[in-house]
Amino acid sequence: MAYERISIPPVMRAVLLKGHGGTEQLEYREDVPVPVPARDEVLIRIHAAAINNTDINARVGWYSKSSQAADAGWAGDALTFPRIQGADACGYIVAVGSGVEPRRIGERVLIDPVLRRRASRPQYFGSDTPGAFAEFSAVPAVNARAVRSTLADGELASFPCAYLAAENMLTRAQVARGEKVLVTGASGGVGSAAVQLARRRGATVLAVAGRSKSAAIRALGAEMVLPREADLRAELGQDSVDVVIDVVGGPAFEWLPDILVRTGRCAVAGAIGNPVVTLDLRTVYLKDLTLLGCTIPAPEVFANLIGYIERGEIRPVIGASYPLREIAAAQEDFISKSRVGKIVLTL
Repeated sequence: MAYERISIPPVMRAVLLKGHGGTEQLEYREDVPVPVPARDEVLIRIHAAAINNTDINARVGWYSKSSQAADAGWAGDALTFPRIQGADACGYIVAVGSGVEPRRIGERVLIDPVLRRRASRPQYFGSDTPGAFAEFSAVPAVNARAVRSTLADGELASFPCAYLAAENMLTRAQVARGEKVLVTGASGGVGSAAVQLARRRGATVLAVAGRSKSAAIRALGAEMVLPREADLRAELGQDSVDVVIDVVGGPAFEWLPDILVRTGRCAVAGAIGNPVVTLDLRTVYLKDLTLLGCTIPAPEVFANLIGYIERGEIRPVIGASYPLREIAAAQEDFISKSRVGKIVLTL
């Protein structure tokens, strides 16, 4: 899509999260002030965004470990309201702050959601800062990564959060060609990304997903798809996989150490099944297993993703698309887990 220079209005369309609760806390507005890019920032006209678990988690206060939700932010901080969420964004740079080359205006970009203003504690776009559920957003110039692709804006917007999380897990677990990798929650955004990205590395992929989604997951590169209710130890056997990529947690987590080979690795970046799990530490240390909690990737991981996209090595998986004003319906659709891939929002 070619860039057309626009006049920047004083106000914009955006969705404000007013507080913790259900989708009634999401308010679509058309009078939200447009942000002004500060030094070393760019202003992006967002064309498409996407929904992620982190949006739902923050809305309902899932991150909090206390009854007061005083630590309900993504990084364990209290949230202030109203706020603009959204970690995934594709758009065009329409203005720059001081210190940024004006020639960047017009670039089509994806936003790297990990903002490294503070080296000791990175922030996450759309969780710690105003995000993509708006017509415009200001981010550090280094986080606006140019992308050259024939994919549509909505397709590109499906990549940043989910594929970055999946590639970070695979990178941290050092997944190599010829290894056997089990991906749980394989029909979701992160899971379907992990299937593709593990296959890209030359791994043999086994996946766990709902029965109705088996064919779609196989089409992404999984050699075997097991139903969610499967007994993984019985189906796969003890010491059968080199790496587990887990975004589910829940009751089945107890058996993951058993199916890992000696010195196997388990990378975790989600807990949609339940964040509290049973774990026999004897299995972990007697088998010399590595358990990896994965949140903040190295800076080069997002740059690698841009390369994969531009070379056509990975493809978007879109479950549904909604206009921004229908975000409540889009989130309900997302929560139903009835689709494979991402749910995108168009602006």
